[in-house]
Amino acid sequence: MQNIYKKLGHLLLYLFAAAWLVPLIWVLITAFRPKQIALSPQFSLEFTLANFQQVWSSAPFVQYFMNTILIVAGVFAVQFITATMAAFAFARISFFGKDFVFMLFLVQIMIPADVLIFPNYNVLNELRLLDTKLGIMIPYFASAFGIFLLRQMFKSIPAELDEAASLEGYSKWSILWRIYVPLARPSYIAFALVSVSYHWNNFLWPLIVTNSVENRPLTVGLALFAQSFETGAMWTEVSAATLLVIAPLVILFLVFQRQFMNSFIQSGIK
Repeated sequence: MQNIYKKLGHLLLYLFAAAWLVPLIWVLITAFRPKQIALSPQFSLEFTLANFQQVWSSAPFVQYFMNTILIVAGVFAVQFITATMAAFAFARISFFGKDFVFMLFLVQIMIPADVLIFPNYNVLNELRLLDTKLGIMIPYFASAFGIFLLRQMFKSIPAELDEAASLEGYSKWSILWRIYVPLARPSYIAFALVSVSYHWNNFLWPLIVTNSVENRPLTVGLALFAQSFETGAMWTEVSAATLLVIAPLVILFLVFQRQFMNSFIQSGIK
């Protein structure tokens, strides 16, 4: 009986995975199909790259890609520093009210980012950072999830390493960057994937903050591109543009999926 339940559980997982893949497969097929048979239910071996050529020439996707890469890399670079130092402090340094302050950090995980759009917009307006890449990045320079993930990893490192390093004359700063950061490499990979995927797909905040092509990320550019057709939805072009946007993330996850899963296992997060 237990084996039957186990097989049913596996079957449900496969069904959910198949359901999740349906939209992706549809976008993949439609992006390469000629316009005249784009929505035809009949199977055809006719494929073309003309849809990608038209998309690439119809909108400044090169600029959108550059903007997105800069925003994603800038946010993660700052998060790497802030999350590392905060996680080390919560894991290895004793100070008054540490547990209470850590709980305040965790509250950020439970607060949707959209709730803070209005106050963040007012702050950027006062700082004259609207319609800038820096304005998109600033609200995300600290990550409660990253602090929590790295803290769990740092706490799993034996404290004896700290004592041995101190006897060798290392300061806490040196211990952090020479011992803890290299040992936490899988957690950093997982955090990088989460951070990059979130900010690569972030739409509402960049839509509100940006007004110019020079600062729009891919998600906003894709939405404007999809709305630019006056004669109705052009499914082949929209699918091709969507595939261009999501392809880097899919490839990134497929390359680092093993490290991504191992990091959560090693950090004790289930």
